[in-house]
Amino acid sequence: MAKVLDACCGSRMFWFDKQHEDAIYMDNRELSDTLCDGRKLEVRPDLIADFRNMPFEDESFYLVVFDPPHLLKAGDESWLSKKYGKLGQDWQEDISKGFNECMRVLKPNGTLIFKWNEDQVKLKDVLKCFDQKPLFGNKRSKTHWLVFMKD
Repeated sequence: MAKVLDACCGSRMFWFDKQHEDAIYMDNRELSDTLCDGRKLEVRPDLIADFRNMPFEDESFYLVVFDPPHLLKAGDESWLSKKYGKLGQDWQEDISKGFNECMRVLKPNGTLIFKWNEDQVKLKDVLKCFDQKPLFGNKRSKTHWLVFMKD
């Protein structure tokens, strides 16, 4: 069984090893496209599933990475939407459900890494969707990496 879940893997941009043997890469879509600058975009998850309702048993993973879509405004066919996905109208509820699902599938004392870019939605507004505060993370850039631990 895998030890790590990437719940919204997209094109696995931040992974050094995009085929890590201990990871399951999940996303709600599959996509192959060429972006406007000529680069290939490949979204090929191991598992197509919704982060709001994950098909895993409770306490399955030691580490979960949660990097959900962060854009409210982007054209459906824009390269931004293709690369990063897009939030729905009920984004607060979606993010809250996703966070709770990530915590559900974490083992006790497991670690959740949450990534958020606040280009369109401020981090402080996203944190209102969670029932716990992060342990630590970076506070100075536009893209935030936050660390949570399951009780």
